[in-house]
Amino acid sequence: MPLLIVPMVTQLSHNRASNTPAIPDRLYFKIGDVARICGLETYVLRFWETQFPHLKPNKSGTGQRLYRRRDVELVLEIQRLVHAEGYTLAGARQALDQLHRRPAPQQDPKQEPPPGSQSRLSLLAADSGQSLDAVAATIGHVRAELREIAGLLAAPVPRPPRRRTHLAAVPNLSDSLFPS
Repeated sequence: MPLLIVPMVTQLSHNRASNTPAIPDRLYFKIGDVARICGLETYVLRFWETQFPHLKPNKSGTGQRLYRRRDVELVLEIQRLVHAEGYTLAGARQALDQLHRRPAPQQDPKQEPPPGSQSRLSLLAADSGQSLDAVAATIGHVRAELREIAGLLAAPVPRPPRRRTHLAAVPNLSDSLFPS
């Protein structure tokens, strides 16, 4: 039984090229403009911002979303993955992460790293004459202390109790209100 994957892939890439909407030549796009270009509702774009870490439009001083061209292209790519290719949001996120991630160069473990490529931790250990474990432990302690300080700063400050003024009883020397 022959597989018909190649014609379908060619057809998908041809359809993708013909279905891509034209993006106007502007610096910024408001959320309504992006919604019209992509054929989506604005609430979908706002939801996708929470689901895809690469989709982070700028915000104006009034809080209005301002998408750049690369953001619009990313929305179109997400739309293609989810609507045309049937990816789930998690699958589309994973596909985009792989697209944006650069492959790390493979190194032979026996070979020493090139100069300048040491980690910060190993540089700290070399400078202070300590082992990597000691430096890592010190950093762990500092992090724990910083978390404790942040917790103290985030805790509400207790207010001192209000002092009530005591009223002194004035002895009544006479029965009349206006002494003579």
